[in-house]
Amino acid sequence: MRRPVLALLLPLVLAGCSMLDSLNPFSSSGPKMAELQPIQASAQARVVWQESVGKGEPYAFVPAVVGSSVYAAGRDGTIARFDDGRPVWRIKTEQPLSGGVGADERLLAVGTAKGDILAFAAADGKLLWEAKASSEVLAPPAVAGGRVIVRSGDHRLAAYDAADGTRKWIYQRPTPALSVRVTAGPVVVEKYVFAGFPGGKLIAVNADNGAPLWEGTVALPKGATELDRIADVSSVPVIDARMICAVAFQGRVSCFDLGAGNLIWARDISSAAGLSIDSRYVYVADDQGAVHALDKASGASIWKQDKLFLRRLTAPLASGGLVAVADVQGVVHLLSRDDGSFAARLSTDGKPVVAPLQRIGKNLLVQTSGGGLYAIEAQ
Repeated sequence: MRRPVLALLLPLVLAGCSMLDSLNPFSSSGPKMAELQPIQASAQARVVWQESVGKGEPYAFVPAVVGSSVYAAGRDGTIARFDDGRPVWRIKTEQPLSGGVGADERLLAVGTAKGDILAFAAADGKLLWEAKASSEVLAPPAVAGGRVIVRSGDHRLAAYDAADGTRKWIYQRPTPALSVRVTAGPVVVEKYVFAGFPGGKLIAVNADNGAPLWEGTVALPKGATELDRIADVSSVPVIDARMICAVAFQGRVSCFDLGAGNLIWARDISSAAGLSIDSRYVYVADDQGAVHALDKASGASIWKQDKLFLRRLTAPLASGGLVAVADVQGVVHLLSRDDGSFAARLSTDGKPVVAPLQRIGKNLLVQTSGGGLYAIEAQ
């Protein structure tokens, strides 16, 4: 019997927003989303190029970056490739899509709400093969090492041969009665496949055969009710050298040794949006709209920016001396890496940004739920 999945994000998968009225910025009661105040800009941000790939609601479409190439998709089945902002090809699949793109130099893959996996040639968008997942595919597949690794809505991981779509292995584990609807795909590093799971677990499995390698506890479920006890890792884990970090909704930020899974440190911060890491800090956007910088070695607080209350932030992305987050109104905020102060601000198309920001060269890549695709230079 399939366990029910609780859609905690509005309307279905808007990152960082609780179903509870107290966390809903559009609710007629309870706290309101912070209005943006004028800032004293210390940096500059500009759009280098922009394109459109069609609306994404109610899904979170994450673009894939391979070198200077960007692969992006929309709900209506549109998939497009852009090289340095120049359109290379654009196709439209015969069925609507439900998640972002995974790609390498040869192949790109997408999924549908019916559990179909479609693989296309990176060079020209020609359909190469189709396969079937165990349920809806909301997360971008991971394409690496001759495999396409897919996370399905029933919290299973499955690996497919990149050459022909033959399924190689499947991994599943028990899940609690209620869970967050996850749009974050797996991460592949060397022999490891990493993914967050309900119940506050970070799992490492063998990329060759799906065998479990280690299991880390990001957060422990707490509370008297099933709703209280949701502590799911619903965003992409991040890796720096031999450290991997993840964050859980109604849980904490935890960092582990990449090879053995030993806990290095943990901090009580709840986030469904996610986190990023650089050479000095771990950055996380919490469920209230605050951005935190934590010392990478110890987890100690460095700074906190709390002027974006309930603005449904994306995961932060560090780039040079700046940290970028985007919000429900399509605004990209650039914070100082040193103290979290506002350095610059740039508006896109006014639609929510629900997909994690990506890095393309020295620029930022933003895809809005309205289908806008923006490469942004910030300095």
